[in-house]
Amino acid sequence: MPTEPSTALITNDIVGLGLIAATLALIFWAASGPTPLLKKIFAWVPALLLCYFIPAIYNTAGLIDGHNTALYNPIARDVLLPAALVLLTLSIDLKGVLKLGPKLLVVFCAGTFGIMLGAVVSFQLMSWIHPETVAGDTWSGMAALAGSWIGGGANMVAMREVFGTDATTFGQFAVVDVACASLWMAVLLFLANRATQIDTRNGADTRAIDEMKARISAYEAQNARIPTLTDLMLIVGVALAGVGLAHAIAAPLSAWFKANISWASQFSLDSAFVWVVLLSTLLGLGLSFTRARTLESAGASRLGTVFLYFLIACIGMQMNLLSLLDRPWLFLLGVIWMLTHILVLWTVAKLVRAPLFFFGIGSMGNIGAAASAPVVAAAFHPSLAPVGVLLGTVGYATGTGLAYVTGLILKWMAGA
Repeated sequence: MPTEPSTALITNDIVGLGLIAATLALIFWAASGPTPLLKKIFAWVPALLLCYFIPAIYNTAGLIDGHNTALYNPIARDVLLPAALVLLTLSIDLKGVLKLGPKLLVVFCAGTFGIMLGAVVSFQLMSWIHPETVAGDTWSGMAALAGSWIGGGANMVAMREVFGTDATTFGQFAVVDVACASLWMAVLLFLANRATQIDTRNGADTRAIDEMKARISAYEAQNARIPTLTDLMLIVGVALAGVGLAHAIAAPLSAWFKANISWASQFSLDSAFVWVVLLSTLLGLGLSFTRARTLESAGASRLGTVFLYFLIACIGMQMNLLSLLDRPWLFLLGVIWMLTHILVLWTVAKLVRAPLFFFGIGSMGNIGAAASAPVVAAAFHPSLAPVGVLLGTVGYATGTGLAYVTGLILKWMAGA
C-alpha cells in the first residue's frame, strides 16, 4: 500500500496493471513482425528488453509511481514470482541441469568473488578520484549493497542492521543498486538474443545446454496438446495453491528460525521471502517427479513465463532513469564495482570456455538473485529458467555471510 501521497498521473493500481498488461501485449504483437519494419527492429531489439525499459520510462515521466504501488510488492514479487517458480520447476529436467557440469558453479563462484573484489577496487579507486564519495559511513552502505549483489534484498537489509547504516546512506545505495543492476540486466537481456553467435565466435562448449534444450523440445513435441479448460484450471490451481502453501509455511518457519537459531540471519533464514522462494522451488521440483509434470504438455511453463514477463515489467517500473543524476560520483563507484565483477567473471568464463548462458546466469544469480535470475535464464531459453532459480537461492544462502566479510574489509580500509 502507498506510504505517502503520489504525484504520478496514475495512482490506481488496477489502472496501472491495465497499462502494464496493454504495454506487454503491444510489445509482443509488434515483436511478432506484422510489418517488415517491425520485423527488422525486433531482429535487433529483444522484446524482453522493451518489457523492462518502457515501464521504466513510464515511471521516469511520472505516468506511474513504481515505488508507491502494490504491483511489484506484493503482487508481482510475492504472488507471480513464486507461482512462476512452481510452474517453471514443475517441468524441470533435474538430471539435465546436473549434466550442465561443474563449469556453471565455477562461473557462479567467480561472479561472487568479483563482487567482493569489486567493492575493494571501487572503494580504493574512488578514494583517489573523489575522496568525498567514500568519506564517512559510505563503507557501511557499500556493505549493504554487497549483501544485495551477492544475495538479495533480505541480505541487504541484514547488512544494514549489522553495520548500522544511516537511513540516508542506505537509500542512496538502494538507488545505485537499482540503477547499476537494472542497466546490467538490460545488457544481459540484449546479449541473450545473440548468444549463439557469441558462443560460436568464442568457441564455447555449449553441448550440455544444447542437449538439455533438445531433450525438452522433443518432450514437448511428443506430448504437446491443446489445453482444455480443465488443464488451465489445474495449472492455475497448482500454481496458486503452491504460492499459498509456501506463504503459509514461510511466515512461521522464518519466525522460528529467528527466535531459535542464532546464525539464521547470516544465511537469511529469518526472511519469510527467502523461504517463499525456496519452498516454491522445492514444491515445483517435487511435482516434477509426479504425474503433475504432464501439465507441461498443456502449457504450464508458458503460463509461468507470462508471470515472469509481468514480473520484469514491475521490476522495470521501479527504475527512475533521472535518479542516476542525483549523486553521479556514487553512481561511478557502482559502475567501477560492477565492471570489476564483469571482468573477473568474463576472465574465468573465457578460461573454462563457458557459454554465454553460464556467464549471464553466473552474474545475475548473484546480482539479481531469485527475482531476476530466472528472467535472464528464460531469455536464453524458457527451459533454462529453473537454473536461474537454483543459483539465485544459493546467492540468498551465502549473501549475508560473504557481505559481512566484505563489510569488515571496507570498514578497515575506511579506518572506521
